[in-house]
Amino acid sequence: MHGPARPDPLSAIRYRRDVDGLRSVAILPVLLFHAHVPGFSGGYVGVDIFFVISGFLITGIIAREIDAGRFSILRFYERRFRRIVPALSTMILAVLAASAWLYFPGDLEGVPRSALAASAFASNLWFFTDTGYFAGGADVKPLLHTWSLAVEEQYYIGFPILLMLLARFAPRGRVAVVGGIALISLTLAILMQRDTSGFTFYLLPTRAWELFAGALLALGAIPAVRVRWLREAIAWGGLAAVAFAVFCYDRTTIFPGITALPPVLGAAAMLYAAPGTSVGRLLSMRLLVGIGLISYSLYLWHWPLIVFTEYVTDLPLSGGTRTSVTAASFVAAILSWRFVERPFRDPARFSAKAIFSFTAAATLLIAAASLALMAQGGWPSRFRPEALRLLAARHDVSPARGQCHDNSLRGERPCILGARARPDTMLWGDSHGVELSYALSEKLRREGRALVERTTSSCPPVIGYDATDPRCAAANRAALDAIRADRGIRHVYLAAFWANGRFDDPAFVAKLDRTIVAIRSEGRSVTLIGAVPPQPFDVPRRLAHLAAQGRLSEALGVERSDVIARTIHLRGAVSRWRARGVHLIDATAILCPRERCDLLEAGRPLYFDSHHLSMTGARRVIAADR
Repeated sequence: MHGPARPDPLSAIRYRRDVDGLRSVAILPVLLFHAHVPGFSGGYVGVDIFFVISGFLITGIIAREIDAGRFSILRFYERRFRRIVPALSTMILAVLAASAWLYFPGDLEGVPRSALAASAFASNLWFFTDTGYFAGGADVKPLLHTWSLAVEEQYYIGFPILLMLLARFAPRGRVAVVGGIALISLTLAILMQRDTSGFTFYLLPTRAWELFAGALLALGAIPAVRVRWLREAIAWGGLAAVAFAVFCYDRTTIFPGITALPPVLGAAAMLYAAPGTSVGRLLSMRLLVGIGLISYSLYLWHWPLIVFTEYVTDLPLSGGTRTSVTAASFVAAILSWRFVERPFRDPARFSAKAIFSFTAAATLLIAAASLALMAQGGWPSRFRPEALRLLAARHDVSPARGQCHDNSLRGERPCILGARARPDTMLWGDSHGVELSYALSEKLRREGRALVERTTSSCPPVIGYDATDPRCAAANRAALDAIRADRGIRHVYLAAFWANGRFDDPAFVAKLDRTIVAIRSEGRSVTLIGAVPPQPFDVPRRLAHLAAQGRLSEALGVERSDVIARTIHLRGAVSRWRARGVHLIDATAILCPRERCDLLEAGRPLYFDSHHLSMTGARRVIAADR
């Protein structure tokens, strides 16, 4: 992924210790971010730094060999295969084996498919299409990190050919053409930076400019700066830009897009100016260079180790577990570098023919293992029936979820649920409202009544809420307009993920207050369905793990006091709303009748993931409202 990590006898490029040091600046934030180490909330930008380094090093090799008249596509891919395939294949096979041992049905089924995609350098395409509530989150995707390898290898399918064509037909236009394509890619990334489909994040068209940034440096697009103080300023400015992104960005930052400029330009600045400066000496320190040398293997192994550990423990990394997994990642990386990377990169030990044969054999082996696992259909016979029954709660969702949720985003009419009657009720909310809507419609059906469901993912029913996706605001405006336009709607229920940690904010509560006032000013009653306690684990999976170990009696939810602390501002507004006639369904009190919140009712899980109520849980909440 990261170009040669030590002097490569097959190229004429001069080895720079500071580049290996820069690799450590890329991999360490990624590792610490994935390990949930406080302070590294923007560590994911390390991948972008790797892209710049790769573009710089590989372009330098290609351009030198083209200019010398000795470039060979076959030789180029031999070097790429030496660098990428052996360690990657070893990791993929280990992941397949570990997944077959650890993963429940449903979680296992996606792993062999992603392994096939990763072995074909197409995993970014796979993960781009593998979306949705039931596709599984990052915590069950041990090969998710291979998307960046796929982006690089897809880039290197066409880039050498582009440089060869330019050398032949437009040698003086090389920088202009590459720069123009980079500008187009950057412009597309900025225009699509609010895209929520994953296109901007996963796919090459909006990522290519980051590799081109390094490529342009290698092609001499920027004249060398000889003034020492200016080189120092550029190098330190680059390091500061990277540090800004690593320490100031977080999961809510709109990324990539224009926000990718600081880490990308910062990395480019260090590649450009670091040699001979204090930054260059810093990056050339033995420890940083050593980490840089194993950075590819460290990137490959850290993510599966984190994912499997969190899967088995049902908890995010923290404390001693985090320290142990981080240490294990370094051990695995050192072993991979010493016994896999280095031997295969030595032409004296493995000829070109051997490398191509190994690549073909590794690909076939991964395909065979993946197809064998896929044929097992999740391999449920590995687990106790009780564990599988509890795990099935993942599908205890609203029968109308696929049909009725996110209708506004799809431009479809909202669903009417309940009896065959004109609806007099609306449930307006985010994804937390889906199962509650169906449970409420069951209650109304018995009364000969119906409701309208207006639920939109990640969109709380709050006018003025500043969502990442602008369609959220449009969906909320449409819901309020529908209330105003339909005098038959007499009752409005509001439901959302109130306890997610972001909504318990005075400014947000003030907007919710104004929304309630706007609904009541139209003469409609308002019922607020309170906070559903989020759990620190996937509930069906946690219960299945406990059942598989014969420890289901130990199933405990989060403490009720924690939920109350997460919703202190919202709860503080309840008395004011009640005084105005707003009705509250206190979901926290219903789901947490004791000190710890419940996870089961009559042996059935109350959640279908970590924070969405299953139909069992939703019926319990609605039934408690008298």
